[in-house]
Amino acid sequence: MFQQTGISLFLLLLAGSTAFGQERKVRKLPAKKDYLITIQTGKGDMLLVLSEKTPLHRANFVRLAEEGFYDGLLFHRVIENFMIQGGDPESKNAKQGALLGGGTYGERIPAEFVPELFHRKGALAAARDNNPQKASSGCQFYIVQGRKWTDAELKTQAARAGREITAAQQEVYRTAGGAPHLDGAYTVFGQVVEGLEVIDKIAAGKVDERSRPEEDEAMKKVSVAVWKKKKITKKFNYNY
Repeated sequence: MFQQTGISLFLLLLAGSTAFGQERKVRKLPAKKDYLITIQTGKGDMLLVLSEKTPLHRANFVRLAEEGFYDGLLFHRVIENFMIQGGDPESKNAKQGALLGGGTYGERIPAEFVPELFHRKGALAAARDNNPQKASSGCQFYIVQGRKWTDAELKTQAARAGREITAAQQEVYRTAGGAPHLDGAYTVFGQVVEGLEVIDKIAAGKVDERSRPEEDEAMKKVSVAVWKKKKITKKFNYNY
C-alpha cells in the first residue's frame, strides 16, 4: 500500500480474470484522428484524451466504453486530495454498505510506464493489485485529484523513490497538483482535458469508512467520439 500523510491508500484487490481476450481489436484510426472520451456524471461531464504511447490500455478502455461496460458503474472509492476510482463491475446497482473494489473483467494488462505520463491532476490511470509485474486491472481505473506539493516535499519524494522528478513535472505538481508518489507504480494512460472541476465536486462529497460516497456517484454514460487531432489541440490545448 501507499502512504500519504499517514493514511493507507489504494490497493485494488482482484479476485481473478474472466475470458475477455487481449486479441480483440479496436478499429484503427487514421494518423490525424484520435479518440475523445466523455464520462457523464451527476456532477458534470469529464472529457479525456487517451495516450497513443500506452496502446494496450488505450485499446482496452475504448473497447469497454464502446461496449457500454462502464455505463452505470460507480466511482466506488473516493479520497479527497488523492483520487476517484471506478470501473468495478460489481458496483452497478450495488446496495449501500456493500464492499466494492474486488470486481474484475478481462485479463490483466501489461504495465506501460511512460516517463512523460505522470500523476498530474486529471491523469487517468489503471488500478491494479500488488502483482510483481505491476500489471493493470482489466477494467478498474482512477482519476487523480491530488494536491499541490512544495519544493521540499518533491525533493523528499524523489529521494524516497530513487528517481528524478523533472523540472517540468515539478512545476505542474507545484501549481496544478497531483500525486507524484504514484509515478512509476501505476500506468497513466490518459488525461482529463475538460471538466477538472467535476473531479473536485465528486471528491468533496461525504464518504463512509471504506471511502465509498454516501450518495452514489455513477458514470451515467462513457462514450467515445473520433475527432481530428488538430481540433483537439485547438479546443483543449492538448499537445501530441
